[in-house]
Amino acid sequence: MPTLFRAFGLRFFFYSNEHKPIHIHVRNSDGEAKFNVEDMLWIKNIGLKNKDLKLAESLIEENRDLIINSWNNFFKN
Repeated sequence: MPTLFRAFGLRFFFYSNEHKPIHIHVRNSDGEAKFNVEDMLWIKNIGLKNKDLKLAESLIEENRDLIINSWNNFFKN
């Protein structure tokens, strides 16, 4: 389960058996959400507060290239 980065109590990662579209999971002590990185949509949320979803979305946008490059390198698309 590669962790790409941590910020403000949020952990950004993907599972080692992922599938397209490129997406990232975000977890904190409250729960977990999943975001489609290419279209910048949240796919699923289980427990994250709205403020954490907004923060996660902002951090994903700022780190979009890192996430996509890490995905492509890990899965060797």
